[in-house]
Amino acid sequence: MPLSADRGSPWLRRLETGLALGYRPGNHIDASRYKVTSTVCQIVGDPARWSAHVNDQSVVVGWAGYDQKTGYLPPEHYLAHAFREGLIEACGCGSLAGQGPDGKLMVRMRDEGDRWSLEHVLVTIQQTASTAAMDVAAATIGVLQHVYSGLQDRDRRWRSDWRDVAVMVNPNGPLVEAGSDGDNGQTGRKLVMDFYGPRVPIGGGALSGKHLTHIDRIGAYAAREAAVRAVRSGACERLVRLAYAPNHTEPMDIFYEMSGRGERQSPEFFSHPKMAARYPATAIGAALAQGRHFVDDKLPWNGASRIAGDTGKMLHVMPSPTLDLIAADCLNLSLEQARRLANCRRGRRR
Repeated sequence: MPLSADRGSPWLRRLETGLALGYRPGNHIDASRYKVTSTVCQIVGDPARWSAHVNDQSVVVGWAGYDQKTGYLPPEHYLAHAFREGLIEACGCGSLAGQGPDGKLMVRMRDEGDRWSLEHVLVTIQQTASTAAMDVAAATIGVLQHVYSGLQDRDRRWRSDWRDVAVMVNPNGPLVEAGSDGDNGQTGRKLVMDFYGPRVPIGGGALSGKHLTHIDRIGAYAAREAAVRAVRSGACERLVRLAYAPNHTEPMDIFYEMSGRGERQSPEFFSHPKMAARYPATAIGAALAQGRHFVDDKLPWNGASRIAGDTGKMLHVMPSPTLDLIAADCLNLSLEQARRLANCRRGRRR
């Protein structure tokens, strides 16, 4: 519907973001004609005053395993993010330009020690009504193949020949009516994708949409850093689970589950004041807005700072054969990335 609200700076920022993401004429959603209404009482202010201490009960989980080549993440989770980023780029300036931005993907693979066999890839991606479904499918498969070939060049553990991988694109038919008019949920991505994928249990608290010092968020980052430090110091795999109570600075419980031997952190490492000092609010940026909480290796809790005695060597893991499943969303770009994609689109039109 036409937007009749005051065209002040908040409105202009929303419009700019929507148009840059691809919600423009031709898409099911046109940002210039989109209106967001709410009947909920709202309080606008600095949320830091509420989260300057532990203000909620919380269970958070941190996990790390494998090595730097997978970002200390399960390989299926790392692969899903690689496919996701390839599709986002293609929707901006590549073979899928003008398609998206909404979508989901799922991969299915076998992890047999130093042999990773990709078996299935499922992609659901939004398209314009004027684009042929077969053209979208062909371009999508091309993007996936290019991303996968790059991963194989960098890591010999990806063994499957692409010709042996079953790929499905929009098996439910063309997805035209997507975005918030479709089925993208409250935040537009799966909670488990912000963490480590379905292989690793999560605490339950969301990461996005909260101040950095909220215990659900900062506690999860600290647990992740502790897990990464353990793997980089010798452990094969580690899970760290913390439980917090309101108005208690340190966790009421710290649980470690470790394969191999690696360093452990003291309870003080997980105290709220220490975590707030270690992770500045400036860490909130494009990477987190894109749902890359545990993917971006430049973030301090993902191993950006080297630990004492770390040689940077790759660690080898030999898990038992297992069938792994992962789901990922293709939506949710940061404003910075959205602007970059908009510039690409403008360049193509010239």
